[in-house]
Amino acid sequence: MKAAIYTLGCKVNQTESEYMAELLSKAGFEIVSPNEDADFYIINSCTVTATADQKTRQNVRKFKRKHPDSVVILTGCMPQAFPKEAEELIQADIVLGNKNDGDILELINQYNINKSRVIAIDNHKTGDEFRECSIAKFSERVRAFVKIEDGCDRFCSYCIIPMSRGRVRSKSLKVLKNEVNNLADNGIKEIVLVGINLSAYGKNEKFNIVDAVKICAENDKILRVRLGSLEPDHITDDIIEELSKIDKFCPQFHISLQSGCNKTLKNMNRHYTAEEYKTLCDKLRSAFKDTSITTDVMVGFNEETKEDFADSLNFVKDIAFEKVHTFPYSQREGTNASKKGDSVSRNEKEHRASIMIAETDKIRRNYLNSLIGKTVNVLFENEIEKNIFAPAGAPASSRIDRIYQGYTKNYTPIRIESDRDIIGNELDVVITQSFDDYCTAKLRF
Repeated sequence: MKAAIYTLGCKVNQTESEYMAELLSKAGFEIVSPNEDADFYIINSCTVTATADQKTRQNVRKFKRKHPDSVVILTGCMPQAFPKEAEELIQADIVLGNKNDGDILELINQYNINKSRVIAIDNHKTGDEFRECSIAKFSERVRAFVKIEDGCDRFCSYCIIPMSRGRVRSKSLKVLKNEVNNLADNGIKEIVLVGINLSAYGKNEKFNIVDAVKICAENDKILRVRLGSLEPDHITDDIIEELSKIDKFCPQFHISLQSGCNKTLKNMNRHYTAEEYKTLCDKLRSAFKDTSITTDVMVGFNEETKEDFADSLNFVKDIAFEKVHTFPYSQREGTNASKKGDSVSRNEKEHRASIMIAETDKIRRNYLNSLIGKTVNVLFENEIEKNIFAPAGAPASSRIDRIYQGYTKNYTPIRIESDRDIIGNELDVVITQSFDDYCTAKLRF
């Protein structure tokens, strides 16, 4: 039997897809690409925006249309947050929430026996324990995302995630250590710790995010440890100091901003001010050499005026983030913000987004350009192109026919030409040129 998994959304979803793939593989399934013919197609959904829901519906229908004799399975955040809407998506033969993804084999067997539609969506409850999701391998050869936290207690006014993920709960350090050891034994050299609200890892426990980083760094085969998206008000001075002492820790911080306007932040029920956010950025840049700070910015939130947007834009330019993900506000049914309406037109949101993107892209290009001539250490992860540098008639031994991509510790993408496989190698290179979203380099001899 063949199974294909199509993943939408965040890095947590990616880890959960890897977990389901391992469960299926151990049961004898062959895991294939979603572009190939399969007996089962699993759509692991995201519901963070209305657009994400639309993509989920489109893909469920597409896979059923293209493979009418196959079983289509819908899982992830969309059915968890909106079970009624998921049930109404009749092209899905099996519908399960993210709380049930560990039961996927049982549900497939149930479907095969009864030959009737299966719906399995259990509600998240306060006091739920962290569900098993450990993986031993990852589809990428060098870097693995490791989920250590689930759920969120913040209740930002625009966000549906607490409904789709439940309350904060954390993976134990013992389970994490076993998982990291297995991944390292299978060739993984960089661990990225991820969670729905990663900064809350260890809440109501006797450990925190620093302990998780230390567990990963203790393994001799792991070269780097990186953190996923963080919330600013959970990064204390003690955490900054302790992380700065860990040599393998990568000083790249993706810290959600959402807006640089205090009025908008308050309306969003974010738990910090723009001034507090800036203070945190200053501390991080002081504590870590060559750190990079990236973020998410929402434009067009309900009641955001043109003046509010200007405040946010000026703040973002002042911080000079190394990279910014900009997106327009999308009203989500069931959130507090949805009760107040949506006062900014779609055209105005798109206009503001285009301005924010243009300005932050300039900052990104200037940052990358500033790296030219610098020596940086890169862990190479994948080959991205072949057979484009060989002059006509050149002997095979003289060809440089591959481009490899990797990342610096602060997550700057670097591409290099090489006539040998350097995937998994950590090498010093000199940056030679910058482009819109990456740099090229040559080996340092």
